[in-house]
Amino acid sequence: MKGGGQPGLRTDRVTLLSVVIPCRDEEGCVASTVEQLHAELQLHGVPHEIVAVDDGSGDATWSILQHLAERLPTLRPIQNDGLHGFGRAVICGLNAMHGDGVVVMMADASDDAKDVVRYWNKLNEGYECVFGSRFGGGGKVTDYPWFKLVLNRAANLFLRVLFRIKLNDTTNAFKAYRREVIDGCRPFIAAHFNLTIELPLKAIVRGYTWTTIPITWRNRQTGEAKLKIKEMGSRYLFICLYIWLESYLSRGDYRRSALPKR
Repeated sequence: MKGGGQPGLRTDRVTLLSVVIPCRDEEGCVASTVEQLHAELQLHGVPHEIVAVDDGSGDATWSILQHLAERLPTLRPIQNDGLHGFGRAVICGLNAMHGDGVVVMMADASDDAKDVVRYWNKLNEGYECVFGSRFGGGGKVTDYPWFKLVLNRAANLFLRVLFRIKLNDTTNAFKAYRREVIDGCRPFIAAHFNLTIELPLKAIVRGYTWTTIPITWRNRQTGEAKLKIKEMGSRYLFICLYIWLESYLSRGDYRRSALPKR
């Protein structure tokens, strides 16, 4: 599925994939997440770095990342020394990455490392953004809490109608971008989980090419979910309306006009 009215696909390849993983109090799962990701990318020959961002953890997450880095040469653990929040941790990782392509991935093993390889392949087909969808067309979810599922489907329907897009899983953080998209969508203003909609919606509104692929999601087996629904409603709405206003009132000031020179 490709967004309408987009320019043609690129012919230049992504040469280094950065995987940004925000981490906060994930001592029970971060090691297995990083190890499985590293093994999968190595298996498929994907040149990569894993930028694991410790976001003020109060447990052993940072110590575990440091020890992992001693035997995984592509792991780059860093600490977010500023204000904390999911969005801020992701932005910290985006600022530190070396790659010309990036995937944002969760630390709790809810995302499948095999899908990261598929993101890499799609980016190298020429797309500037690749958005995973857990719902319909081959996507799969396991143990999704029913209340969160209802809210998720309602929120995504709202975004589809408001922005007139076919993307049905905008709120999912697990997506891939070329570096030019990240740079072209700055500055980021979402400090928390609302960054998960700021990134893809800005990319779509600003005219970057995109496609979707079905992905797999499973509920975390250890630790505590960091997304607090009661805290996020107004933050999501603010970002949503901010970008909607840009699309109608900015007169295209931020929209990319052509493919970059190759």
